[in-house]
Amino acid sequence: MDRRHALGAAISGLAGLAATSAARADAAPAAPFTVPQAFIPIAGSTEVFPVRRIYCIGRNYAAHARAMGSDPTREPPFFFQKPSDAVQYVAPGSVVEHAYPTLTKNYHHELELVAALHQGGRDVPVERALDLVYGYAIGLDMTRRDLQRFMGEQKKPWEIGKSFDHAAPIGPIHRVAQVGHFKSGAIRLKVNGELRQDADLKEMIWSVAEQISELSRAFELKPGDIIYSGTPDGVGPVVPGDVMHGEIEGLPSMTVKVV
Repeated sequence: MDRRHALGAAISGLAGLAATSAARADAAPAAPFTVPQAFIPIAGSTEVFPVRRIYCIGRNYAAHARAMGSDPTREPPFFFQKPSDAVQYVAPGSVVEHAYPTLTKNYHHELELVAALHQGGRDVPVERALDLVYGYAIGLDMTRRDLQRFMGEQKKPWEIGKSFDHAAPIGPIHRVAQVGHFKSGAIRLKVNGELRQDADLKEMIWSVAEQISELSRAFELKPGDIIYSGTPDGVGPVVPGDVMHGEIEGLPSMTVKVV
C-alpha cells in the first residue's frame, strides 16, 4: 500500500471511530435491571399519571392536631414523604385487599384529599399554586402508629411509621376540568360501617394552595408529584378483616379490606 492509500485508510478509520464514539455518547446508558414506574389511572381516560414523589402534610386539621399533641394556632406546616412505589391503586366500585404490614401492632387509617401536579417550580406564590394542580384523588395515608410514636419519643426520624409497602392507597386521578378545585366538602371514613372520621375540607388549617407554596420553598416541585393534604380527627386502628370505606364529596368512594 503506497503512502497516499495508507493515509486515506487512516483518515477513514479515524472518521469511523469518531462516528461510533458519537453514537455511543448519544445512546441512553444501559442499566443492569429495570425499576417499575408507579402510575395512577386517570379517570375517564386511557392515560395514567406517573408518580415522581409523594409529599404528605402532618396535622392539618385542628382537632386532629390537638389529638396528636400539638397547638394548631402556632405550629407551622410540616411535611414528610412516602416512596412513590407505596402507591396501591383502588379502583372505584372494587374492594381492594390491603396487607397488614409487618412490625406493628397499632395500624391506623388516615383519609385524605390528594392533589396531583402537572407543573412544578420553586417559591410558588399562593395565588399561582393551584395552576400546578392537574387533578385530585381520594387517598389513605396508612400509618404504623406505634413505630411512629416510638421513634418520635426517641427523637429519631419516624419514616418507618409512614413509609412502607402499600402505605398510600389511592383512587384514580380526576382532572381539574372534571371536578374543579376542592375548597370544601365532606370527608368521611367508616370502618365496618362505623363512622370514624367526619369533617369538611374547609377545616384544613393550610389549604392545598398554601401547602404547594410552602412545599416549593423547601423543594423544587415537578410534574408527577402528589400531595396528601392531611387527615381529620378520628384516626384509629384497623386489624385484619376490617373494611375501610372512604368518601370525599365530589369524588368516587374507595373501599379497602385489611388482610
